[in-house]
Amino acid sequence: QVQLVESGGGSVQPGGSLRLSCVASGVGLRHFPVGWFRQAPGKGREGVSCISTSDGSTYYAVSVKDRFTIVRDNAKNTVYLQMDGLKPEGTALYYCGSFHLEDRYLGRYCPNPDFFGSWGQGTQVTVSS
Repeated sequence: QVQLVESGGGSVQPGGSLRLSCVASGVGLRHFPVGWFRQAPGKGREGVSCISTSDGSTYYAVSVKDRFTIVRDNAKNTVYLQMDGLKPEGTALYYCGSFHLEDRYLGRYCPNPDFFGSWGQGTQVTVSS
């Protein structure tokens, strides 16, 4: 059974950058697609980005496209989320999740959190001046 641990959060000013890490244990991360999600206080979990296993295809929510970059390093069992140009509305608890279906379905269901699981504790990102 896979376990995921998120890290790398912190406090930054608007326009700043952070790199989040999602480390897998129990099952090699190369075996499943991964998604990043966030949840702001009082709101539901929102999908941010996903990455496949087969060809490294990536998907982004419109709100983060061209500012965030998702990358996987199978040798380190880690998926990273590079976040640039952070905005105050990006303040949230960020989670990574494993995709429950086969890789070929990722484009259809990313970034719907209902199709992901094995959530960690999350890492807090705060964007404020």
